[in-house]
Amino acid sequence: MACAGAGALAANRLQQLQAAFETDARIVHRLLSQRVVQHDAIMATLTLLQPAAAPGEGRAASAEAPLPRLPSVYPQILSVLQRPAQGSWPATLQAELSAAEATSRRTGHAALAALDLTAGRYHLVMAGVPASYALHIDLRTTIPADEWPMDMATSPVQVTLEQGGQAFVVQPGRTGPGAWRRSFDFHKLLASPSQPLTVVARRSVGLHELPWWGMLGWCVLTALLWGAGHALRRQRVARQRAEELLRLGQVARLNTLGELAAGMAHELNQPLTALLSSTQAAQRLLADDPPDLPTAQTAMARAVEQARRASSVVGRLRRLVERPDLAGQAQPLALPTAVQDVLHLLEPELAQRGVAPEVTTAADLPSVLAEPVALQQIVHNLLMNALQALEQVPPAERRLHLTLQQADAGHVALSVRDHGPGIPPEARQHLFEPFFTTRSGGLGLGLTLCESLAQAMGARLALAPEVPGAEGRGAEFVLTLPTAP
Repeated sequence: MACAGAGALAANRLQQLQAAFETDARIVHRLLSQRVVQHDAIMATLTLLQPAAAPGEGRAASAEAPLPRLPSVYPQILSVLQRPAQGSWPATLQAELSAAEATSRRTGHAALAALDLTAGRYHLVMAGVPASYALHIDLRTTIPADEWPMDMATSPVQVTLEQGGQAFVVQPGRTGPGAWRRSFDFHKLLASPSQPLTVVARRSVGLHELPWWGMLGWCVLTALLWGAGHALRRQRVARQRAEELLRLGQVARLNTLGELAAGMAHELNQPLTALLSSTQAAQRLLADDPPDLPTAQTAMARAVEQARRASSVVGRLRRLVERPDLAGQAQPLALPTAVQDVLHLLEPELAQRGVAPEVTTAADLPSVLAEPVALQQIVHNLLMNALQALEQVPPAERRLHLTLQQADAGHVALSVRDHGPGIPPEARQHLFEPFFTTRSGGLGLGLTLCESLAQAMGARLALAPEVPGAEGRGAEFVLTLPTAP
C-alpha cells in the first residue's frame, strides 16, 4: 500500500508536469507561428505594393526607397533585397536566392534560402512581377519575449527550431540535479508553408521534482494504519482466545462439579439408606411397646420423613449435574485442527514458559468421532498438566511433543509427551482416581474428568508405560479416539 500510494503520488505529479509542459509548448508554437506568418504577409505586401527598380544588378534597396524602413518597424528583418526584372541577386547569394525564387514562382508562396540556424538567420524569397524580394531575417529578435509563457533563464524546458539537421536554440532549458530523468517531448511544424521549421520542446524531470514530502507522509500514514490494524487484530485474537478459554473453563467447572456431586451423592446415599432402614426398624419396635411412648414414636416417624427427604434431594442433585450422553453428540472432526485450536488458545501459556511444542502428524490421517467441546477440554487439560510439569525443569530442557498417528484400523491416537520430572511409580496406579493428586494445591479431578469425558464419547485415555533412560524422562498420555465412519 505504501509503494502503490507513493507511486500514485509520483505519477500524478508527473502528469501535472507533463500537462504544464504541453500547454507551454503549444503556446510557444502559436507565438512563433504568428511571427513567421507575419513574414509571409510582409512578402505578399511587398510584391503587390513596391514598384520595380530600374534594370541593373541586384542590390539592396536604396535609402530613398521605402523598403529600408521595414527593419525599423520589424526588428527581426535585417535587410530587404530586391531583384528587378532584368537584374540579379548579389553574387554571394546568387545561387541560393535564385533557387529559392524558382521554388517560390512554382509554389506561389515564399521560400527559404541561405538557412543558417546556428547563427539564427535565413533569407525568405518571394518571386514577383516585375521584381522579386528577399528578406534577411534574424530569429533572435523574432522571439516575443513579452508574451513568452516561461522564464527563459530558469525554465527547465528546452525549445529549439530545427530543420535539415540544423537547430536554433530559442530557450536553453535549465537541468536540475538528480540522476533519474523522465523526458517529455513536443514536435510540431510552424504554421507557415514557406518556413518549414519544426518547434521542438524537451523537458527532463529530475528526482528533486517528485513530491517526496507527500510520498513520505503517505508512507507514514500507511505504516500507522498497518500498525493500528495489526494491533486491533492481535487484540481481537486475544479476546477470542480469552473467550474460548473462559468457555472451556466454565465447561470444566461444570464437569468438575458434576464429578464432585456424583461422588458426594454416591457417598451419601449409602448412609442415608442405612439411616432410613434403622429408623424404620426402630419405629416398628416402638410400636410394640406400651402406649406410654407416643413421643418416641412420633420422633422416629419424623426421622424417617427427613431421611427420605434427604435421599430425594441428593437424587435430584445427581440428576441435575449428571453429564449428557456425549456419544450421541459425537461428530466427525479433524484431530489436527482440534489440536491446533487448543495450541492457539494456549499460546500465551507456552510463550510464558518458553515452550515450543513439536507436533508430528501422520499423513492421510482419518477424521475422528468425538464431541468438539469435550475433545478440546481433554487436550487442554493434558497440555496444561504437561506445562505445569515442565515448570519443574530448567527452561533449556523443556520439551513438549505431540504425535498424531493411526493406532489401528478403527482408531486414531493422540500422544502428549513432556520432558518434565515424570510421575513416581507409586502414583501411576492412582492417577485417574478422584481427589488423587501429586501437585500441591490440586484437586485431583482433572485426569478423572478427562477419563470420564473420553469414556462418555467412546474414546480411551491412558498413561503410556514408563520408558527407562534419560530420553524416557517425563510422562506420556495417549488419547485413543474412534475414526469416523
